[in-house]
Amino acid sequence: MPGDATSESGSATIDAIVAQLGDWRGELLARMRELIKQAEPDVVEEVKWRKPSNPLGVPTWSLDGIICTGETYKAKVKLTFAKGASLEDPVGLFNASLDAGTRRAIDLHEADTIDDDAFKALVRAAASLNASA
Repeated sequence: MPGDATSESGSATIDAIVAQLGDWRGELLARMRELIKQAEPDVVEEVKWRKPSNPLGVPTWSLDGIICTGETYKAKVKLTFAKGASLEDPVGLFNASLDAGTRRAIDLHEADTIDDDAFKALVRAAASLNASA
């Protein structure tokens, strides 16, 4: 798709997004990115949905389809799982978009913590669901 970046250029753009933020949101996005890559080492980093109000676009992690996206807002980092409504979430990490028919999201604020192992399990489950489609 025009304006999208994949593989190395996607990774470089995500590096730029993290650096541009320069605050807790960039640190948190970088940490979640690392957990995603630990969970699924073959994940493809892309940047999608570039527009004038967001010229760098939205970090996206894919493997046989989108696993999740990482958006930053003034007071939160939002990780949206494309097929989250179809995933088991025994720990209850999903706390946003709970009424959406397909997706689910995790909103993280500055002081929030996350269960790393549960998050990685969610990423692996999303990748597995993509592979089975």
